[in-house]
Amino acid sequence: MAKSQIAVIIVAAGKSSRFRDDHYKKPFVPIKNRAVWLHSVDRFINRDDVKQVILVIAEEDREDFSSRFGAETAILGVDVVMGGASRADSVKNGIAAITADVEMIAVHDAARPCISEVWLNELFEEARRTGAAILGTPIVSTVKRVSQGTIQETVAREGLWEAQTPQVFNRELLETVYHQSDNISSATDEAQLLEQAGHSVSIVKASPLNRKITTRSDIRFIEMAMQALPKPKLDTPRNPLDDMWR
Repeated sequence: MAKSQIAVIIVAAGKSSRFRDDHYKKPFVPIKNRAVWLHSVDRFINRDDVKQVILVIAEEDREDFSSRFGAETAILGVDVVMGGASRADSVKNGIAAITADVEMIAVHDAARPCISEVWLNELFEEARRTGAAILGTPIVSTVKRVSQGTIQETVAREGLWEAQTPQVFNRELLETVYHQSDNISSATDEAQLLEQAGHSVSIVKASPLNRKITTRSDIRFIEMAMQALPKPKLDTPRNPLDDMWR
């Protein structure tokens, strides 16, 4: 049975205000001689079940992006779409550019380049089974609620997870939620919109290696994480150490 075809929306339209770099927004900073957004695209572009890859950028970056990366987008077949005022608005613009023959939609942060094929395989399978699934990791540290630099309370971490991307959904379901939600701009991720609409969302365990670049200090971590990503299982006997990052 053929697998459902997936469109991947990669969001790179943010302000990168916490990144504090005079030359680059975080999706465009080079790591290993390749822009971060290109590393993220690489995780999807050659998959048999990915029909379309859409990159959403800010209108203010259009001219510079075209000059620097126009050749790459043409060669890779990536569709470039302009973003909106919020993340949700940018994703909505990406959804509008999806071709008619796509059945599932994946949304991914351009600034999260450390994705393993192992996690993608598990996530896509779960999303096909349930209609909505995201990557995440359980919170293992003690969590404090803080106000004005003072701890207000310790929050029980049992059952708390840190959400990651990609987040993958049945196309009809995600489009319906976007059309029916009164205030999409308040949502910090797509799963939240589905939760607010009463839909269940599954979570697939990934790894802290799947970190989103937020500040310049994250770059060195990402460089090392790229070397430590788990590899797809082969027909040869599995090394138990392969699971150390999972």
